[in-house]
Amino acid sequence: MPSEPSSPDLAHLLSHAERCLSRRLAAVLAEDGCSVEEWRVLSAVADGQGHPMTEIADHALMPAPTLTKLVDRMVVGNLVYRRPDPDDRRRVLLYLTTRGRILHQRAAHRVHSNQTQLVDAIGDQGELTRLLP
Repeated sequence: MPSEPSSPDLAHLLSHAERCLSRRLAAVLAEDGCSVEEWRVLSAVADGQGHPMTEIADHALMPAPTLTKLVDRMVVGNLVYRRPDPDDRRRVLLYLTTRGRILHQRAAHRVHSNQTQLVDAIGDQGELTRLLP
């Protein structure tokens, strides 16, 4: 008696989807000379409020030491700058430079357009956002 096909492993499917999305995002961002990791940092601080490195590390899905090295390169590239937190001088807040804001705005348009095309193609009406907090 033939066995029924096993159901796909959800964790594997989601990991595969994340890798495909990351490659797609990397290709879109490459047009602006931006990496996925840089994009995540730019997006985390795009609101202009200044954010601590721990918050950015969570958003960027990066360990703190790796994030620090990336931010150092982004500072040298004039995309972001650091300032002491006025409420806690032990913390440093990260902000976009004018160049970083221009890059973020330009890339955000491309990313949004690409993601809209993808969401339209899969027919998602917001279910993923509700299901995956």
